[in-house]
Amino acid sequence: MKGNFQKMISGSQPVLVDFHATWCGPCKMQAPILKEVSAETEGKARILKIDVDRNRQLADKYQVRGVPTLILFKNGKPVWRQSGVAQKHQLIKLINQNA
Repeated sequence: MKGNFQKMISGSQPVLVDFHATWCGPCKMQAPILKEVSAETEGKARILKIDVDRNRQLADKYQVRGVPTLILFKNGKPVWRQSGVAQKHQLIKLINQNA
């Protein structure tokens, strides 16, 4: 996953990464919000979901200490991050600003 991940976040199109876990309650709340954001910003950004339990090295690399943690990457670099559930309007605005 590591090499693929780097390739996925390296483009000029923003990539919103949701670091989550299957056992996490707030992550379950974040999932439908991300689906709506994806539908409303279609083509402007890519949304990836990374399970921290299956991708521990990746979570460690980006210092993910709590889930959900959302990180927006552009050109391979993190430009925004937030731990906890993010609201739809906030994410749409963020994507539009970075698209």
